[in-house]
Amino acid sequence: MSTPASLDKSAASASAHDVLLEIRDVTKRYGARPVLRGISLNVASGEFLTILGESGSGKTTLLRLIAGFELLDGGSISMSGARIDNVPAHKRQVNTVFQSYALFPHLSVFANVAYGLRASHTAASEIPGRVAQALDMVKMGDFAKSAPSRLSGGQQQRVALARALVNRPRVLLLDEPLSALDANLRRQMQVELKSLQREVGITFIFVTHDQEEAMALSDRVALLRAGHLEQIASPREIYGRPATAYAAQFIGQTNLLRADVRDGIASAGPIVWRTFAAPGKATFSLRQEAIRLVPAGAGGTTHDVSVARFRGAIRNQSFGGAMDALEIDCGGSHLVRARIAAPGPLSGEREFEFDANDAIRVTEGGD
Repeated sequence: MSTPASLDKSAASASAHDVLLEIRDVTKRYGARPVLRGISLNVASGEFLTILGESGSGKTTLLRLIAGFELLDGGSISMSGARIDNVPAHKRQVNTVFQSYALFPHLSVFANVAYGLRASHTAASEIPGRVAQALDMVKMGDFAKSAPSRLSGGQQQRVALARALVNRPRVLLLDEPLSALDANLRRQMQVELKSLQREVGITFIFVTHDQEEAMALSDRVALLRAGHLEQIASPREIYGRPATAYAAQFIGQTNLLRADVRDGIASAGPIVWRTFAAPGKATFSLRQEAIRLVPAGAGGTTHDVSVARFRGAIRNQSFGGAMDALEIDCGGSHLVRARIAAPGPLSGEREFEFDANDAIRVTEGGD
């Protein structure tokens, strides 16, 4: 679960800019079932924050609490220092883009985008200019007269964004808005969405279960697990220095090495490396791409104490383009997975190595 250090780092990161949204000790239950268990985090003005987690982790519930579609059971949500958790949804400076887009099929693109302005009794003379500006932001100005049914999935997504942006919210919430798109269009829209967020400067809070999408889009990632905040950090940090075994496994692919540490040496069966970890039993995350194949004839030892070397039998090799995936049997039920630059077919026992600093100590659940 989240450590005090990870929460302090979240607060420090958000305070580097103006803190816009403050979520403090938020809890939510559905009947007797707890969904959110004391979530605390800050969101900075202009930040792209992704709430990441598997199904049932509480990410959509947190989004709905921020939007005002649900009432929290404990804690508080504030914007610029003023509490908003007791403010009706339509009075919050927050808009939401849903997975389904929810465009009105009988209205044109222009009328769809203008709908919110008319509902909030915006002056009629102001509406055309604001709608045109919002459509231009998402490069849909030429489609103002089109019906939603004539648009592609990506174009419909842009119209949904324009409809949310036209109200000039301070926070835009996005609930898995790309999940209905095919893989190629999804990647294209990721780039466009990130570019749009930078252009308009609005705080985006994006919900997804796709860790690759989270890494590509976010300034920071908040990883939820069963209603707890597991870790919040930049994509590079949460990937390169995961705080927990769960974070290491959920973000990317890793080996969890359960080791005994004595006198600055960690031993996970036949795999041994130097470490600054405290003595005792410890778990380390070793990313698959951190493991290298030692060239034949390089010898079985190294005098560089910062490099760990081990032998293993190759049990499986899968071609993956530039990188091959290997399963390496090190003996004694120790199986290690590696991704190495495609070397051609390998078999038998081979020598491998990794930098000792790439073995990152993580906490297990309940540590």
